[in-house]
Amino acid sequence: MKDLNDVKVGILQVPLTRIIMLIVCDIFGILLASVLSLYVRYDFQFLEIPQNFWYTAIGSILPNIVITLIIFHIFHLYNSVWRYASDTELVNCLIAVIMCAMMQPILFWIEGVRMPSSYPLFYGFFLMLFSCGTRFGYRLLRAFQGFRLRELGNKKKVTCMIIGGGAAGNAIIKEITSSRYLNMRVACVIDDNPGCQGKYLRGVPIVGGRDEIAACVERYGIDEIIIAIPSASKATLKPLLEICKETGCHIQILPGMYQIIRGEVSVSQLREVQIEDLLGREPIAVNTEEILDYVQNKTVLVTGAGGSIGSELSRQIATHRPKRLILLDIYENGVYEVQQELQTKLPELDLVVLIASVRNTARMNSIFKEYRPDIVYHAAAHKHVPLMEGSPNEAIKNNVLGTLKTAKAADKYGTKRFVLISTDKAVNPTNVMGASKRIAEMMIQNLNQHSETEYVAVRFGNVLGSSGSVVPLFKKQIEEGGPVTVTHPDIIRYFMTIPEAVSLVLQAGAYARGGEIFVLDMGEPMKILDLAKNMIKLSGYRVNEDIKIKFTGLRPGEKMYEELLMKEEGLKETANKMIYIGKPIDFDGDCFEQQLQELEQASIEEADNVRELIKELVPTYQYEK
Repeated sequence: MKDLNDVKVGILQVPLTRIIMLIVCDIFGILLASVLSLYVRYDFQFLEIPQNFWYTAIGSILPNIVITLIIFHIFHLYNSVWRYASDTELVNCLIAVIMCAMMQPILFWIEGVRMPSSYPLFYGFFLMLFSCGTRFGYRLLRAFQGFRLRELGNKKKVTCMIIGGGAAGNAIIKEITSSRYLNMRVACVIDDNPGCQGKYLRGVPIVGGRDEIAACVERYGIDEIIIAIPSASKATLKPLLEICKETGCHIQILPGMYQIIRGEVSVSQLREVQIEDLLGREPIAVNTEEILDYVQNKTVLVTGAGGSIGSELSRQIATHRPKRLILLDIYENGVYEVQQELQTKLPELDLVVLIASVRNTARMNSIFKEYRPDIVYHAAAHKHVPLMEGSPNEAIKNNVLGTLKTAKAADKYGTKRFVLISTDKAVNPTNVMGASKRIAEMMIQNLNQHSETEYVAVRFGNVLGSSGSVVPLFKKQIEEGGPVTVTHPDIIRYFMTIPEAVSLVLQAGAYARGGEIFVLDMGEPMKILDLAKNMIKLSGYRVNEDIKIKFTGLRPGEKMYEELLMKEEGLKETANKMIYIGKPIDFDGDCFEQQLQELEQASIEEADNVRELIKELVPTYQYEK
């Protein structure tokens, strides 16, 4: 049963006893303000005060109390939560007191009595002093009590440095200093604005710009750095993060400017600094209208939908209102998770989930015959380079024959567009996986010449955080205390985030007319060694002291660097500056199909000469004999 001592205010409960105490304090405040106003007016001499003024003041006490309590109630001075009182409550209190002071001469005029002309001013001053003192004094008392409890309850605090002396930094400091649940202490603030340096933000010194970060970490014994500059671009943040990660401190960052706009800045909004923050560029933009125009109201099939790329493709396609989205994968666990996620977020989506192998001709034909997809994104593939070197026939069966069977089903059942997800490893391949993807590219170019279906390929490099990539491996090795294994100190790779790569794949699909190989601009390459060092430092460890780096040597089929184009291919720009079209390389289609049949038979028979047959199909393929 509800406690009768509580009065409901919004979603909060204000105790009735607290309201009564405030009313009692206000009544005493009114009495004292009335007396002190005359006392001050007559130079602190009680005997100098005329008796008729005393009678008037005493006679107006009761109506004064009633008027004041009504005005205070109107301005919510009895049902505000004063432990969190801010400038809003202060302004309300000030306006209420001014109105009470203005009522004094009106009240005296109604009663037909006279008081000194300065009386309302003194009365308003003292009433403000008592009413605000009562309310904000309660807040100060709670703050002191909370500070004392925190000091008693927490022996060791996390010492923090805030970077950014603006509104976001102010909000973070306010929460840390006022919450009894955060075991943190802000020691200093860093801000590049010279006008702020040397000043204080909520009692915390602003000690200098970014050049002072390393020195201040030592001086104040900083454990954690909080970057509170939500308006900063990626290019601005990168050099700042480079400095911070060298300190060995744990680093957290506010995600973006929208938190300021929506008033959501708090410690709970902080996130760990991620490796993509160090790419030093803004997220790649795509034309969502172009994507929407060709995906909306279409039946879209995604193969390999449970994988890193396939799952993100499914997420982004689902938001563009397809008529039906079909998720296909041989491994049920990954695609099940995607299914649950999409059904929760988009319950109105017509979603079909199928477990099938792209290597099964009858199964693929059956699926295409039943669902008649308008667009196919073919992401199903074996992609782990060293593993495919040990099982080359499996790479051919899945990446080549699986693609061929899916692509032929698309042709047979009238699919409008077929988009193959390819890789930079298909360029001058040194491994079976890359060579299998190059054959798949050649297949879709060959099919495009004899089909109404528009066949295209999209080629890009490594994506950060995809399954089997170095980022999850490095994270696991760091969590286990090292060592972090790098194959070679000079090996480099192109990197892009999974959502960025998928967005560009979708837009490239919008540009497709058939036969193109789209190449995504991956930006500047990154040394894998630098990636490993950055991840160790961002985890708060010192390279080769806390976590060692071990060089293991290049793995079978691994290149020192990847390429996105072959020498024979030219580049043609598209409307999106991050997407290019490579000029198709001419080859004999009839000869290619014959060689492809030989390769298919060899892989089925588990032949030992599969690499030689791949070399016949892909002359640029290099392998160790």
